[in-house]
Amino acid sequence: MAEKLMNYIDGAWRESAGTGSMDVNNPASGERLAVTPFSMVAEVDQAAQAAAKAFESWRRMPATERIQYLFKLKTVMEEHFTDLARSITIENGKILSDASGEMRRAIENVETACGIPMMMLGDFSEDIARGIDEYMIRQPVGVVASICPFNFPGMIPFWFLPYALATGNTVIIKPSERTPLTMTKVFQLFEQVGFPPGVVNLVNGGADVVNAILDHPLIQGITFVGSTAVARHVYSRAALNGKRVQAQGGAKNPVFVLPDADPEMTTKIVIDSVYGNAGQRCLAAANIVMVADAAKTFKPLLAEAAQQLVVGFGLDQGVQMGPVITPQSRNRIEGLIQKGVDEGAKVLVEGRDAVIAGYENGNFLRPTILDNVKPGTAVATTEIFGPVMTLMNVETVDDAIQMVNRGKYGNMACVFTSSGAAARKFRNEAQAGNIGINIGVAAPMAFFPFSGWKESFFGTLHGQGKHAVEFFTQTKVVVERWLKEWSRQF
Repeated sequence: MAEKLMNYIDGAWRESAGTGSMDVNNPASGERLAVTPFSMVAEVDQAAQAAAKAFESWRRMPATERIQYLFKLKTVMEEHFTDLARSITIENGKILSDASGEMRRAIENVETACGIPMMMLGDFSEDIARGIDEYMIRQPVGVVASICPFNFPGMIPFWFLPYALATGNTVIIKPSERTPLTMTKVFQLFEQVGFPPGVVNLVNGGADVVNAILDHPLIQGITFVGSTAVARHVYSRAALNGKRVQAQGGAKNPVFVLPDADPEMTTKIVIDSVYGNAGQRCLAAANIVMVADAAKTFKPLLAEAAQQLVVGFGLDQGVQMGPVITPQSRNRIEGLIQKGVDEGAKVLVEGRDAVIAGYENGNFLRPTILDNVKPGTAVATTEIFGPVMTLMNVETVDDAIQMVNRGKYGNMACVFTSSGAAARKFRNEAQAGNIGINIGVAAPMAFFPFSGWKESFFGTLHGQGKHAVEFFTQTKVVVERWLKEWSRQF
């Protein structure tokens, strides 16, 4: 019998009283791994109450002491690095090297947050008027919650969690009900580190838990990563309840290839960008746009490289791409491929109806390429979130920039070229929050914010780095005067 996962509230593992649940399956084999409970609204309240109680002492702990817990957390995460990466592969499907990269980025955020004593320094101005000083300090917001997606179950919580803790907040994590196992392992490490009860809490569940988090009066800040439709819901409902919110939405990331781009490097990087994690990432390349006559060189190279990718279970030797997360996702992606064909696109590389020997029950597609995709069609504008490359064409760099700027999403846009002038123009004018120059996945390091524009992001401050410090703190300005007469009594 598969294990029913537990919540972690107020420093203890607790069985959920909720009667609903969801199976957690290995997407490569279909094997039932665990059962995610659909926790009750009352259990969100228990976590919020515990976090609010813990906040009073946690916020008063000097930052230099709070980060000692993060130093210990980094150590135990390094010790269990391989186990955490394997857990991601087993429950999510991505290959082990991708899962390892994910955990490395998680740890980098812990490392960056250890610099909080410097990062949350305030400002001081003496004698703003005669004998009057003014200064600004940063204080924690309170109880904060993160609603996390399935595609990066190990990394994305760490865009937020270490900064929230280091700045003095207490935290509730709601992992994806599809991929909750890795975060359960992480919370076992929290327990090993010895965080005070209530400082970190884990509540499993579905939509009811999400809405309870958005509505709870003790929760002051919300972070979310997922689809644009849900991001908009999270942002509007939480903001209506007076909470600060950062909600990352969907994307349709264009990559532009100029004729002067390096063929070997560009082909390799574009393939990795499109098909890494089977296309299930918010920075996956989607529309590969050939500028001028670049298609003569790059179309056959991309087609050959896509056909050569080895598809299978991510723990098996030599596998380069795993399955998508669920059978429903596979069916949806295959439906969008057919929609593209119906709209006039040509199947250059076919990936539907994939069967992998030994994993016949897996949710597999092979890499697919749709050629001659027209702007404005469903396949050109819909986030497919699967291993599908769509090939398009424009004549000039100006046309490329206009294509980016007309799109409703603004998560990432990339260009491949050996022209510094073309690259600078693109970087300066393209309306997207993450820009890649000869880079296929423009994922910021932990000390830079994970930017997103337009319908890819709802909010003002992003995850990671200084933005995270600002999001998880509120500024207090003090204006003070001390009269000489008052000091004479001493």
